[in-house]
Amino acid sequence: MKKSTLKIALLQDKNRGTIEKAADHTEQLIRKAASAGAKIICTQELFLTEYFCWKQDSDFFDLAHPIPGKITDRFRKLAAELDVVLVLSLFERRAPGLYHNTAAVIDADGTLLGKYRKMHIPQDPGFEEKFYFTPGDLGFKAFQTKFAPIGVLVCWDQWYPEAARLTALAGAQIIFCPTAIGGIASEPASLGSLQRDAWLNVQRGHAAANTCYLAAVNRVGVEHGTRFWGSSFVSDYYGNAIASAPQDKATILYAECDFAAMEKHRQMWPFFRDRRIDAFSGITRRFDD
Repeated sequence: MKKSTLKIALLQDKNRGTIEKAADHTEQLIRKAASAGAKIICTQELFLTEYFCWKQDSDFFDLAHPIPGKITDRFRKLAAELDVVLVLSLFERRAPGLYHNTAAVIDADGTLLGKYRKMHIPQDPGFEEKFYFTPGDLGFKAFQTKFAPIGVLVCWDQWYPEAARLTALAGAQIIFCPTAIGGIASEPASLGSLQRDAWLNVQRGHAAANTCYLAAVNRVGVEHGTRFWGSSFVSDYYGNAIASAPQDKATILYAECDFAAMEKHRQMWPFFRDRRIDAFSGITRRFDD
């Protein structure tokens, strides 16, 4: 009988200075998480580098990698060795002048199952992402891994209920959200606290509304005037945080997901059954004016 519970791990980390150091350190973290029993392991957003989107600088395009490529080849071998699924958030070089913020999903046998390209691209002071990233064109999807069907959203995608809904409707039982978010030093700390609360609340709402698990992993540390607020967490299908990380420390966060209990909950609260899909056409309009 297939086990109904699954241990996952989120790697809440900080900038390690170079791509080589970040890759080596992340491999150590993955090995530690695997030895602790985690079967699906997810990195923070853009885990190989600093959060370079703090300014517009064309030199930062040199940080990008093709997918597949040397980086994914390295972690494919590691996934196969450890029998774990990996979700890696990378800066993808697709073609000359064409780049994406991309999550690579690697199955436990080392197969590159596919990619999710960040769909919603923000543009704010300290978050100059439209300069670097082309919006994703692969849609919202679920990846059938060895252990569970999972989906991925990346950072700014987290704020859109449509993104979480479509990912869940594709079959994802866990939605992973690699993230790089924090407070700007020039803004009052009270505002940063409110923004963090909103970030937690909206994602927990996605988990409850879609009766699935949601696992958000953020970075920590101060980079170029942004204090990343960590606070990685895993929410269950009630919207309750079943595991939470500190705001200021690199850590591995573990959580147990119970899919049999999730299925019972979906039978009790059948949100997918009761959706009025005949009445939702307006959602594709920018604004109803």
